[in-house]
Amino acid sequence: MNDLPLIQLALARYREFIREPEALFWTFVFPVVMSVVMAVAFPAGGSSPVLVGIEPGRGETTAIRKALAAQPEISVREVAPGAAQRALREGEVHLIIVPTTPPTYRFDPAREESRTARLLVDDALKRGAGRADPWTAREEAQQIPGSRYIDWLIPGLVGLGIMSTSMWGIGFSVAQSRMRKVLKLLVATPMSRRDYLGAQMLARLVFLAPEVAVPVTFGAFVLNMPMRGSIAALVVVSVVGALAFGALGLLVASRARTFEAISGLMNLSMLPMWLLSGVFFSAANFPESVQPVIQALPLTALNDALRAVILEGSTLGDAQAELWTLLMWGIVSFAVALRIFRWR
Repeated sequence: MNDLPLIQLALARYREFIREPEALFWTFVFPVVMSVVMAVAFPAGGSSPVLVGIEPGRGETTAIRKALAAQPEISVREVAPGAAQRALREGEVHLIIVPTTPPTYRFDPAREESRTARLLVDDALKRGAGRADPWTAREEAQQIPGSRYIDWLIPGLVGLGIMSTSMWGIGFSVAQSRMRKVLKLLVATPMSRRDYLGAQMLARLVFLAPEVAVPVTFGAFVLNMPMRGSIAALVVVSVVGALAFGALGLLVASRARTFEAISGLMNLSMLPMWLLSGVFFSAANFPESVQPVIQALPLTALNDALRAVILEGSTLGDAQAELWTLLMWGIVSFAVALRIFRWR
C-alpha cells in the first residue's frame, strides 16, 4: 500500500505523455528522420568524388579535362567566370583550376575535402603530363563496419534523445504541475516528496525501451549500422543514463515557477552538452585544456558508453568509468532535488 501513490502518479504521467503528439514526435520520429537525412548527406567515406571546377570554353582546358576524366574519383564541373568564389564558399566545388602554366589551384586549405581535391587533381594532371612514378603501392581497400559517420551518429542521437526526453519530460511536467496548483493540492495528501519525485522517474522509464529501440533497430536493419554489443549492456547503459538525466531534470525543476524559468534553466543546462558532448561531431575537436570538463559531462559519458557498446562490443566492465560518471550525476542530483524541492 505504501507504493500506491508512486504507481498512481507514474501512471498519470504516462497518460499525459501519450496525449502529447509533439512529445511522441521528438521521442520516436525525430531520431529516425535525422538518421536518414545524415545518411544521405554523409555517405560512406570514399563513395563521393571530389568536385573540381573549371571555366568553360577555354582551349587551354582540353588537356586538363582529358587528364581528370580518366580519374573516377574526380568530378569536373563548369564554373561561370566570376562565380568561382561563390562556388567554393557554398561547397559546390572543392577546388578551382585556373589553366595557367603550370596550373593554378584555388581552394580553401581549412577544408579537408579541398585539401583532398588538391592532392588528387595534382596527381592526375602530373600523370597526364607523362610523369613516371618510381613504383606503385599495393592497395588493400577495406570496409570497416561502424566506421561510417552515420554509424557514429546514431548512438549520439540516442544519447541526445535520452537526455532531452528525460530532462524536458520530467522538468516541464513538474513545473507545469506547480503552475497549475496541482502540487499545492498534493501537499494535503499523505504522499511524500520521495514518492512524487520517484514517480516522475519511474514514468520516464516506461518510454525508454521504444525510445532506444526505434533508432537502433532502424539503424541496424535499414542503414546497416553494426550492433556488436549485447542487448543487456545497451539496456543497462540506457537505464542508467535515463535515471541520471531524470534526476538532473528534477533538480532543474525543483524551484521553477514559470514556463520562462523552466525553459531558461533547461536550455542553460543542456546547451553546453549539445555543443560539447560529441553528438554531431567528436568532442576530441576541442582543445586539451577543456577536455577534463567535457569528459565530466553526463552526456559525454552516455554517448561514449553507447558507442562503445553498439560499435565496439564493449561490456559493462569496459564502460564502468562512464557508468560511474552517470551514477554520480544521478545520485547527487536526486539528493539535492529531494532536499530543495518545494510544492509551491
